[in-house]
Amino acid sequence: MCLSPNGTLFVGTRDKGDVYALKDTDGDFRVDKMYTLASGLNMPNGVALRDGDLYIAEVSRILKLENIEEFLANPPQPVVVYDQYPTEKHHGWKYIAFGPDGKLYVPVGAPCNICESKEDIYNSITRLDLETKKVEIVQRGVRNTVGFTWHPDNQELWFTDNGRDMLGDDVPSCELNHANRDGMHFGYPYCHQGDVADPEFGAKRPCSDFTAPAQKLGAHVAPLGVEFYTGKMFPEAYKKQILLAEHGSWNRSKKNGYRIMMVTLNAQGQATSYKPFAEGWLNQDTQDVWGRPVDLEFLPDGSMLVSDDYADVIYRISHP
Repeated sequence: MCLSPNGTLFVGTRDKGDVYALKDTDGDFRVDKMYTLASGLNMPNGVALRDGDLYIAEVSRILKLENIEEFLANPPQPVVVYDQYPTEKHHGWKYIAFGPDGKLYVPVGAPCNICESKEDIYNSITRLDLETKKVEIVQRGVRNTVGFTWHPDNQELWFTDNGRDMLGDDVPSCELNHANRDGMHFGYPYCHQGDVADPEFGAKRPCSDFTAPAQKLGAHVAPLGVEFYTGKMFPEAYKKQILLAEHGSWNRSKKNGYRIMMVTLNAQGQATSYKPFAEGWLNQDTQDVWGRPVDLEFLPDGSMLVSDDYADVIYRISHP
């Protein structure tokens, strides 16, 4: 999701191939107008807005819909901005966002559960200069991030990363990572959660070569969207703290995740706690699931929007 200054909420989809614009025209916090902006796209998961233009991430391409809010009812044909990203669909869906430098950040996930990729661009977060069309790798060793953001004060990058599968129920943890500079390496495929050597590739490089996560999130919780809270609605304790969506496990014998978590940072930017902010999408006793949080967005009043691709809804969470 991304929200325009005019209040239009743009929403991508992973499997449906559609991109939507949602409007609340009467201010009751319920959508009363919905527009389909594009259909038949290849996993158009990520959306980002800049200077009135909507950017959409397919698996291998970045598209643009120019001056989109002027044409919601009759959207233009997408313009291809860049089409040289890999075509593999395994971890190929993308979250995108414009960084403080004005460039578009685009992840490229691992094309497998666990492997050494022949091409350097895999397992990375890249940065696309829209003017020159130059792509550079910003961070490496990232298996599959589908959510990142920048600290509101120092503009340093924070991102979630989904840990590998098939090492059992409890290893390795998914990660919340912090990059205070470009060119860091976060371990994949050699080291997981900062201290677990991969049984196949771990002998090639020790965990000490890499940056450990800022916070271990637990195995298979599938963290996606992540944001710093900068609004005024929630209590002061939430200010400039991290909220992240856990989509939930798909192959763990006892499910976990399916919630919104809060990571509290101290004055030095170190994680000091990791606690539930909103939960209930998973019944722990019956293991029944009725929702899977994906992304977070904040409205101007400070309330939170949460997208859910299991129930196909968007929730609003507010504080009295």
